[in-house]
Amino acid sequence: MNFDFPTFLVVASALTGAIWLLDSIFLAPKRRQLATDGGEDTTQTQTVRKEPLIVEYSRSFFPVIFAVLILRSFLVEPFRIPSGSMMPTLLVGDFILVNKFSYGIRLPVLNKKIIDLGDPQRGDPVVFRYPKQPWVDYIKRVVAVPGDTLYYRGKTLYVNGDTMPQTPVGRYAGVGSGERMSGAITAVENLDGTEHSILINPLAPDLPTGCRVLRQGPITIPDGHYFVMGDNRDNSNDSRCWGLVPDENLVGKAFGIWMNWDSEIDGFPPIAWERIGKGID
Repeated sequence: MNFDFPTFLVVASALTGAIWLLDSIFLAPKRRQLATDGGEDTTQTQTVRKEPLIVEYSRSFFPVIFAVLILRSFLVEPFRIPSGSMMPTLLVGDFILVNKFSYGIRLPVLNKKIIDLGDPQRGDPVVFRYPKQPWVDYIKRVVAVPGDTLYYRGKTLYVNGDTMPQTPVGRYAGVGSGERMSGAITAVENLDGTEHSILINPLAPDLPTGCRVLRQGPITIPDGHYFVMGDNRDNSNDSRCWGLVPDENLVGKAFGIWMNWDSEIDGFPPIAWERIGKGID
């Protein structure tokens, strides 16, 4: 079972805030009045004036929990990369930061957009809730936006009839969990001016086994939906397999790596130090 952290933050904030507020309005004044009536130095007065433990905890934890809720819901949220589907851009063990307001301000838990601040563009690395399992977060790259006509053939993307050019730059040399991808072709793909690196296995079919979305030819992206693909083109479970990402499933735009921890890297600690602080193209 997946732990629903956003719901926990909302419930915890509401509960601790309500306890603190109710105590401040109703119970604290009564304690002060009883203390005044009973005098200042008696043991009974000290007992009466003592704040209940649950109120003390609520008063202490509410500001922290509420601050985390605001930060995580509306500004920045951390995620960990568990797979190699976005290699070479993102590696297994990368801890990334996601801008939560790039595509609008949304209410936590309900995920309802209340302020529209922009839409994903081709080339954006986006985190979203996997349409088939909305409690699971995925990260992929937007390759087609509403109104685009898309086709993928010969390891090449065609958007609105135009080829998205690729420039080979050599063979990939992986380390740690990514070592199995060593030997794949590394190329720089240009999505209408947005350049990023991809991995290609020339011996693999264009579409992974079981992926049928693009087998019938070009598709046109409807309003409110996006076509996403992993940068590790031949090792990614993406829109080629399960379809489009609706706007309401968007979480935010990935923009930086703040930590890397790959247990398969030689040495201790198993950290790729050079990746810390790196931006995400």
